[in-house]
Amino acid sequence: MNPIKAMVNGIPGNMAVSLAKHILADDRFELVPAALTGPEIQENEYQIEETRVQLVRPDTRAQAIDDLKKRHGEFLSTDYTHPSSVNDNAAFYCQNKLPFVMGTTGGDRVLLRDTVVSSSIAAVIAPNMAKQIVGFQAMMEYAASTFPDLFKGYLLEIKESHQKGKADTSGTAKAMVGYFNKLGIPFSEENIMKERDPATQTSQWGIPETYLAGHGWHTYTLVSQDETVKFEFTHNVNGRDIYAKGTLDALIFLNEKVNQGAKGTAYTMIDVLKGI
Repeated sequence: MNPIKAMVNGIPGNMAVSLAKHILADDRFELVPAALTGPEIQENEYQIEETRVQLVRPDTRAQAIDDLKKRHGEFLSTDYTHPSSVNDNAAFYCQNKLPFVMGTTGGDRVLLRDTVVSSSIAAVIAPNMAKQIVGFQAMMEYAASTFPDLFKGYLLEIKESHQKGKADTSGTAKAMVGYFNKLGIPFSEENIMKERDPATQTSQWGIPETYLAGHGWHTYTLVSQDETVKFEFTHNVNGRDIYAKGTLDALIFLNEKVNQGAKGTAYTMIDVLKGI
């Protein structure tokens, strides 16, 4: 079996680097030694173990992709860049026929999906690549669809904590809002409590200092109006390995779909879970 060639965009960002390391350590994959990066990055390359990765800025990316295709043939792309780049990057991938896995949160998600659907490529788009968390979301979606208004009259609190450098509110927390709305709770994304201060994360949340630079802690608390009943759902992730491993599964899934001729299709991690 030939290894799956994958380009990891967003290097030198932490998540992108973590994913690239997993790809280098896995015989099922081959890392394309180049990465789209932001205009603010000054370096021309980034060293990951024994591999030098060329850093490609927006003004040179079209020519760089052409050169990479000539040298490496067709390949898949992954995106762990910045929320402000989501839609522009997706349009670029579609225009240049680069099937991709979008792990970056933020941007206009409806436009993101529509961009893929109206293109000639396929993509996997998910605000969370951790399979177990996606499975939990699927259970919540089932409950919301099967038992609408189950928690009508309850009060909801959503808290999420991520590393200081995360620019936007957790995409997972945003997705959960929709499920709770269907379960009968009027709650908006603006009410999500977002924590990014390391001092508060250690003193009040109890997050280990080792993982302040890379974590995702979420708690969803439901309390009845008379405060006699309380439900609480929590998923705390330290580090980035769980997301990298899920992204590898998404790449395997996408590669299979591309080989089957899939075009104009935006898959989700639920599709990945069902297909592995």
